[in-house]
Amino acid sequence: MSAIEFQNVSKVFARRKAVDAVNFKIESGEIFGLVGPNGAGKTTTIRMLVTLLQPDHGDILVGGHSVSKHPYEVRRQIGFMPDAFGVYDDMTVVEYLEFFAACYHVPKTQRAALIKDLLELVDLPNRQADMVDTLSTGLKQRLGLARVLIHDPSILVLDEPASGLDPRARVEIRELLQEVARLGKTIVFSSHILADVAELCSRVAIMENGKLAAVGSLNQLSQKLVPHRQIKVAFLDKVEEAQAYLAMQENVSAVRLQPSNDHNQRQYIEIDFNGEDQALHELLNKLLEHKFSVVHFSEETQKLEEVFMRTTKGIIS
Repeated sequence: MSAIEFQNVSKVFARRKAVDAVNFKIESGEIFGLVGPNGAGKTTTIRMLVTLLQPDHGDILVGGHSVSKHPYEVRRQIGFMPDAFGVYDDMTVVEYLEFFAACYHVPKTQRAALIKDLLELVDLPNRQADMVDTLSTGLKQRLGLARVLIHDPSILVLDEPASGLDPRARVEIRELLQEVARLGKTIVFSSHILADVAELCSRVAIMENGKLAAVGSLNQLSQKLVPHRQIKVAFLDKVEEAQAYLAMQENVSAVRLQPSNDHNQRQYIEIDFNGEDQALHELLNKLLEHKFSVVHFSEETQKLEEVFMRTTKGIIS
């Protein structure tokens, strides 16, 4: 059984479909990313998942429990961290976690040890006496993650967890999420920072205008939307001659001369290649046999940014 299953889910606001007949599954232990342009329906989808909104049509199953029929069972399984971090100005870090432990009915005899372990996990043991509102944005995100783990949920749902963080804090929160995933948690998060999604997620769902535009691993989406392979080759000399030679080769559908962007001032050619590995090996051998001075030959990994642009309205020609 999947950890989460969206079954033909729709939500309407003032006759506008914010979410339109969405169907997908999230497996246990996955780190699953939800991306899309502003207004795509990501936040509405997340709010229905965590039972803050009710679907108008369809249903969402969390561990087999319906968000509509059994919301309390769903809430026991989910830890939710919204994009806006609400704090209590007159609480210390420890008091803040003790408050939420009480809300989740964690026995008093277990709270001190639990909070100590959580503060160690999120690397805040030395800040436990600090007032919550004095923490930086990055430290508040760490504290928020400790809070959502307080009742040991099997699923974490995070809305824009890296929003407003500086580059160092983004890397730290990314590493922390990977550590939490190793504890066996399923993690679902939305983000507009595509690099974080590509780095963390085993699968991605791309939404646009309330609809599910695509879902799968980055490799699956790349193969579907960018059918050719992109090969990057650098030469010491005779670049124009090499470009003309490559354009005539089998399995090569396009050849582009790229401006140099490294300190060696190498001249690169980018190739759209439609063959398998053996054909690629033969292409390299041909270049060497014809005495072209190849100094770099590699396959470029498709980036989530390109997949995203092709999937949504900003399609790359």
